[in-house]
Amino acid sequence: MANKYKKPILIAEIGCNHKGKIKIAKKMIDIAALAGSDYVKFQKRNNKYLLKEKYNEPHPVPENSYGKTYGKHRDYLEFNIKQHEMLQSYCKKKKIGYSISVWEKKSALDIINSKIKLDYIKVPSACNLDFEMLEILAKKFKKKIHISLGMTKNKEISKIYNFFKKHKRTKDLVFYACTSEYPSKFQNVCLLEISKLKKNYQRKIHDIAFSGHHLGIAIDVAAYVLGANYVERHFTLDRTWKGTDHAASLEPDGLRKLSRNLSNTFQSLKNKMNDGLLPDENYQRTKLKLL
Repeated sequence: MANKYKKPILIAEIGCNHKGKIKIAKKMIDIAALAGSDYVKFQKRNNKYLLKEKYNEPHPVPENSYGKTYGKHRDYLEFNIKQHEMLQSYCKKKKIGYSISVWEKKSALDIINSKIKLDYIKVPSACNLDFEMLEILAKKFKKKIHISLGMTKNKEISKIYNFFKKHKRTKDLVFYACTSEYPSKFQNVCLLEISKLKKNYQRKIHDIAFSGHHLGIAIDVAAYVLGANYVERHFTLDRTWKGTDHAASLEPDGLRKLSRNLSNTFQSLKNKMNDGLLPDENYQRTKLKLL
């Protein structure tokens, strides 16, 4: 019988783990492509607009800061549009997809109005109730819109869905089960949120996904089997590097193993032949079966 599961789509979220260096970003793209990832994902923020008065405040964890203020720290890790265009061109050469999370309306417009052509734009959990930005995406971005649902109440998820329903864009939505904890404790991953999203939205939106911030890779395979057809994980070259997300990220070998495990699981999720016997079992059946 044919495999009724969709081939899993693995997203290596580089985010800001490139330490503000294009050379490191390219190396991470190289490794993600070789590991079998389908996409890499970066971020785009207009920090002065997003942070406002917090721009000049100190970083809450000074040892993770790349600047004298939180705003300067974020600016240090921010790529401009030209750099994003160049990185997407590099991804095309490496035959891996490019994607971006946008954190506010100015960045959303910058990406939409750029030369960057994306299969999807991601909305982070922190921004999924920014309806001013969501309206820009609904009206101006014609591809898929992926939305993380970390730290979001059930009634707020319904509000997000109804907003896109009003704009007739629900068939372009991908909802991500997610826990906004870095790294997430296993008891807080709450994988059955995937089942709940499937029950409530699978027939109404494009797809269901999972964004994990836990340690290890076993959880992600379970997420896929439960119905998350996109699996997104933070990716770094070194989990000990300075920065917020490295500790909750996979290193290259972890990303490679996750890609392998998802692929193997996809191949395994099927039934035997109609009579219950595989051709490859015939030798052992002849040798061992008492008939």
